[in-house]
Amino acid sequence: MAADMARQGWHVLPQVLDPTDCSAFRGAYDDDAWYRRTVVMQRHGFGRGEYRYFRYPLPDRLATLREAFYPPLAHLANEWAGQLGRAQLYPGDHATYLAQCALAGQSRPTPLILRYRVGDYNCLHQDLYGAEHFPFQIAILLSQPGEDFEGGEFVIVEQRPRMQSRAHVVPLRQGDAIVFAVNEAPRAGTRGTYRVKLRHGVSEVRAGERFTLGVIFHDAS
Repeated sequence: MAADMARQGWHVLPQVLDPTDCSAFRGAYDDDAWYRRTVVMQRHGFGRGEYRYFRYPLPDRLATLREAFYPPLAHLANEWAGQLGRAQLYPGDHATYLAQCALAGQSRPTPLILRYRVGDYNCLHQDLYGAEHFPFQIAILLSQPGEDFEGGEFVIVEQRPRMQSRAHVVPLRQGDAIVFAVNEAPRAGTRGTYRVKLRHGVSEVRAGERFTLGVIFHDAS
């Protein structure tokens, strides 16, 4: 994973959730008790579609994913901070990091579920939510390409200094997770380390319905 992140800013983890887990998250989309806020994308110029932020306490499966992935990603985040010349160090456990977010005035949960229908898409963006943000996040595809939907590819674009931008279209299957850089990534160049900005989005869904689970590690202000 570290090698892929260093080379391209993202890495795919196959089958993080099984079909039963994916079905459970999709089936609970309309259960208001799970969520604190619903966002209709076209009202804000974000694209087309809808997403819902989970409320605390998070569902057990989601909380476990967030807590389990954080420690190895925090280790990589500290390595990146050093390469980018930053003094900020990320604590080894997620609870301590959330306390750090709270001290910065960020205490609202950010994990979310997104629903796209025919014609929906997500513009290229970054999920920062405040001054305190963790450099990696995870998206897990809850629907099966070719069966539940067509189109709707996950896209990451690198904005490279003094070069044209580079796009990655990432193939995912149901239950696959993609770990990716939220904001910027270090790259090794001939004159040393430089920074690449990354944005992510989803192309237009041509048929069916697509659900994604977003695991974001920092809280929002």
